[in-house]
Amino acid sequence: MLRISRVHIDYQKNPVGIAEMPQFGWEIVSDKRNVIQKAYTLQISKNPEFTEFVYDSGRVVSGKSAHLIPESGKLESATKYFVRVKSDDGVDETPWSETAYFITGLTEGEVWSAPFVSAETEEADREVSKGTYVRGTFTVKKPVKEAYAMTTGLGLYNFFLNGEKVGKDEMTPGWTSYRRHLLYQTYEITDLLKEGDNVAGAMLAPGWYKGVMGLTKARNNYGDQTGFAMELRIRYEDGSEEQILTDESWKGCDSPIVFSEIYHGEIYDAGLEVLGWASKAEIPEGNWHQTSVVPFDINVIRAQSGARVQVIDEIPAKRIFTTPKGEQVLDFGQNMAGRIRVTATGKPGDVIWLKCFEVLDSEGNVYLDNLRAARSEMKYTFAKEGTITWYPRFTYMGFQYAQILSCPGEIKAENFTACTMHSEMEETGNITCSNPLLNQLHHNYLWGLKSNFLDVPTDCPQRDERLGWTGDAQIFCRTACYLMNTYTFYRKWLHDVEVDQTPEGGVPHVVPNIEEGKTDGNWLLSQGPHSAAAWADVAVIAPWTLYLMYGDTKILEIQYNSMKGWIEFMREHSEDYIWNYKLQFGDWVALDAEEGSYFGATPNDLTCTAYFAYSTGLFAKIAKVLKKEEAADYEDLYAHIVKKFQETFFDAEGNMTAQTQTAHIVALYFGLTPNAYREKTVKRLTELLEKENGHLVTGFVGTPYFCHALSQNGCVKEAYDLLLKEDFPSWLYQVKQGATTIWEHWDGLKPDGSMWSADMNSFNHYAYGAIGEWMYRVMGGMEADESAPGFQHVIYTPKIGGNLKFVDTTYHSVYGENRLKWQVDEGCVTMFVQVPVNTTAKIQLNGAKKVLDTDGLAFEKKQGYMEAEAGSGEYTIRYRQ
Repeated sequence: MLRISRVHIDYQKNPVGIAEMPQFGWEIVSDKRNVIQKAYTLQISKNPEFTEFVYDSGRVVSGKSAHLIPESGKLESATKYFVRVKSDDGVDETPWSETAYFITGLTEGEVWSAPFVSAETEEADREVSKGTYVRGTFTVKKPVKEAYAMTTGLGLYNFFLNGEKVGKDEMTPGWTSYRRHLLYQTYEITDLLKEGDNVAGAMLAPGWYKGVMGLTKARNNYGDQTGFAMELRIRYEDGSEEQILTDESWKGCDSPIVFSEIYHGEIYDAGLEVLGWASKAEIPEGNWHQTSVVPFDINVIRAQSGARVQVIDEIPAKRIFTTPKGEQVLDFGQNMAGRIRVTATGKPGDVIWLKCFEVLDSEGNVYLDNLRAARSEMKYTFAKEGTITWYPRFTYMGFQYAQILSCPGEIKAENFTACTMHSEMEETGNITCSNPLLNQLHHNYLWGLKSNFLDVPTDCPQRDERLGWTGDAQIFCRTACYLMNTYTFYRKWLHDVEVDQTPEGGVPHVVPNIEEGKTDGNWLLSQGPHSAAAWADVAVIAPWTLYLMYGDTKILEIQYNSMKGWIEFMREHSEDYIWNYKLQFGDWVALDAEEGSYFGATPNDLTCTAYFAYSTGLFAKIAKVLKKEEAADYEDLYAHIVKKFQETFFDAEGNMTAQTQTAHIVALYFGLTPNAYREKTVKRLTELLEKENGHLVTGFVGTPYFCHALSQNGCVKEAYDLLLKEDFPSWLYQVKQGATTIWEHWDGLKPDGSMWSADMNSFNHYAYGAIGEWMYRVMGGMEADESAPGFQHVIYTPKIGGNLKFVDTTYHSVYGENRLKWQVDEGCVTMFVQVPVNTTAKIQLNGAKKVLDTDGLAFEKKQGYMEAEAGSGEYTIRYRQ
């Protein structure tokens, strides 16, 4: 049996909004072992019968089943294309795959042509945060064969056709550096049109574009007016085409959303509803007026094909209870990001009023202080008697609880549903093991991702911040790629990293850089608006991580100039290869910081230069992968930085000049330790760990690599002991405190129920969830091979420990499902391995003394482990430790 289980297009399933010929890949399954593709046939057609070919490869003798871009075939704008593939291994041939498809937006040579229409005026509405309607009518004169809409907005929008909301997307067009990068969304709308009069419209709100945002609390960060732009392409059955655009004939008026902002929530007055606003051809009641056209640079508008924000999970309220202070509270049992859908029965003037928050205080009452200025509330006023179901449209909150400040009728838990929102991405990884606390930890960092990958990788979803901090995104990137298919998400965000870089190549602390030009008003950012080590290094580390996890050189090509710009910025501002520049966050919020400080004890010269070396080393590899002549120059630069690091931060006896855990961690993990001093450095790290009774005192720089620095240097037991600590400070301390996500601070909630601090204490901050990478790579043994990235060649190399009885790890790569399960019974290890078709694997049995069952594999004895190469298939191996 040989078949194709799925076809992916630009790493997505049936993407909508493709602007250029995409990459194709397919997953093959077989009940045999050692299956390698020998040839394939890929076809792209304009019809599902595959009689109107755009591309037909014929039988191509090749083992390639991912990252394939046809060299011929021209795509037309706003068109649906059908795709199928078959494959053979030289013996058996698959049937044709199930038909996949993709829909184009504007393709090469076409530019955006629809103007932005606004119901607001710059003078009257620049300081308000209301919602508006815009609408226009058009006539469909004859039977429609197919039709597509391309839409975007300045602010946030929901798009309607003939009274129906189009698509499942929320918070469109997302958050980008709008003046340099704006996305549009594409929809298939054939079934929503009708012959005769049709109505198109949009609801608009300020969102990230115009609302109060950022640490400096500025408003109108990108513009003063919301706006909507739409282009419809209609193809009639008779072969003719028509284009419908937003224009000055469109009308606008205020909507029932009287207030809407990201931080503060939404207020809705049902008395201001306009019935039929998006369905009646004649102008409905309401204060309709002429729209104005908002000027905008069309050259920055690009298609978005996937990873759009949607409602992903629906979580019913678990209970309603009354706090000691008499507050009525909903508990959803899970910290998350999203909104609440409410059903209630009321009469005119009645109000539903909820305030969302994360945690209860030590006495079990509502705790709002860590929201800072964010009001995070939703309010609905009834216009008539009856039962309604309502939710806010253009905001989101971070919460587990909601205080019911007002709600008419009988209040029941089943009338409240939490709707989580994040960028739509397929879950790709999972770990389960014999320790339930570790299972909850995995749950917690997965939900940290689900709460913070809302179009940009934010730091937190609840307080008046929610920014794309580059440091958080960098340290969590590898973990995120195991958990979900984040390729499209990161590719979109990395474009903003590039367009927001300074002319010299400096990288902002937050992307999109909403603080640009306003940092004088902030105590922290005024010290330096960009280019902090570990934060700015996301420009290199994230593309490299995507390359490792997906095997795609295209992301390296796309981001090459951005990466190079950052390396050159560091080179330009270094002194004799020591790098430090203005504001540095260093080992942010490390526990070895001085009392009252956020800055850890490890010197900035050391952490900055360590990252200078690390990123330069990665960039040299990238240049080599892309066959760039300048690779040698960057290899030379890397060698000079490493030499300087070693001369500066190690003394003549081989001791590090900074006696902190983080200094030793980065020196080891980044490969900066002189070989002669490696053993001494490892020993000193374990001593520093023991000095803290086996606890970490690291922050953002040291924590992600702590367990790696140990396990890569013969200290597997110490790495497990660190992971499995249950008292403060540790990952499992949070779990035992009832956490359902990762906290910003190790002791955000103290054992006595008191809080770390009110000003910066998020309970949904995924950064320290970077331990997930170690759990997948080391505990789960699922390691990418740098020489054959994308899991084309997998290294299965679990390090067994922690008194765990079993660990079961899966990761769905671009080739298919990888699985490794190990279990221990009285010193005997049974390991089950699944290798996808068209890939190979290296299986390493760490600490194996004797292999009892090889399942047909030929194991060779190495230093400290046994090793075998395996083709695709399933294997069960038994060995004694």
